Amino acid sequence: MKAAIVLLSALLLSAAVYAREGGTDGRLLATGGASSLEGAAGGGITPWAVIAGYGEAQQWGTTLFTTRVQLPDYRLDAMGVAVGYGNRVELSVARNRFDLGSLVPRLGLPEDSLSQDVFGAKVRLFGDLIYDRLPQVALGVNYKRQKDFLIPSLVGARRDHDTEAYLAASRLFLGGAFGYNLLLNGNLRYSRANELGLLGFGGDRRDSRSLLKEGSLAVLLNPRWAVGMEYREKPDNLSFAGESDWADLFVGWFPSKRLSVVLAYARLGEIATLADQNGAYLSIQGAF
Repeated sequence: MKAAIVLLSALLLSAAVYAREGGTDGRLLATGGASSLEGAAGGGITPWAVIAGYGEAQQWGTTLFTTRVQLPDYRLDAMGVAVGYGNRVELSVARNRFDLGSLVPRLGLPEDSLSQDVFGAKVRLFGDLIYDRLPQVALGVNYKRQKDFLIPSLVGARRDHDTEAYLAASRLFLGGAFGYNLLLNGNLRYSRANELGLLGFGGDRRDSRSLLKEGSLAVLLNPRWAVGMEYREKPDNLSFAGESDWADLFVGWFPSKRLSVVLAYARLGEIATLADQNGAYLSIQGAF
């Protein structure tokens, strides 16, 4: 909890300084990505190595986002803020809320939703998204605290908070897809979060962290439109239900550096014993 408070204080301080010095000048349109469910800049279900906002050296960038994923039996809502400085460091805070929907009457659950807070930090280690010979590579860390631990504890989760890390590499190839700009991203995540952490961390089947693979591909049809896909490998720590890997197909609209909208078809598979949880994903981000 102390680490979370320190991170939140640093984020708010950064935002205050940005209000005096910041702006959206700097990197090319759409190269700041959108906001992931956990608050970091990048795609929807996976972060990228990019830093939030459009700031370059000695510039600040701030993003605010809200996301909804509507599934046949559940609903996932996320919202948060991220602050980037100098295209080098990013701090983020996000809240996830998972509405249990039809599972509540089926199983007689004592609560109708699960929620968690995610405090994130990301630093660009080396490389550049476009101009360096090496891809842009970033190291990220998330501290997650599950807020409604009764149900996760009953199904075998071991703890209500945990820290995870990921290494991301991103590259934008100008004209790399039949004349269109092509963005490729790959991640390795070290985590034991069950369903992002909404079902706690670790379990009766496995309590150690797993090395998980993630990837994204996006084609920029023009400076304002992008289409692509994402994949996120998930752990399988709980014996009461399987945990499917996630994937999506998305369309991103970037009318300006101030606004981005992402619409996707999310294929999330089995979640908490209910199969075929596939549905619509909508995310709106403002940048300042």
